Amino acid sequence: MMMWWWIVIPIVLVFVVFQYKGRNRQNIVKRENPMDILDNRFAKGEISKEEYEEQKRMLNSKN
Repeated sequence: MMMWWWIVIPIVLVFVVFQYKGRNRQNIVKRENPMDILDNRFAKGEISKEEYEEQKRMLNSKN
């Protein structure tokens, strides 16, 4: 009976470590700057070239 504990405990510990690591990866959020967001919206076709240029000028004037 004692021999089973030497098998079960390491398996449980490995499982707990993998669960903990998986949660940490999901909580990491990539932060994008406004210019990246604008570029992505233009690339997806959500905004026109005129809107893109206008917003780009606005962002560059704030810096």
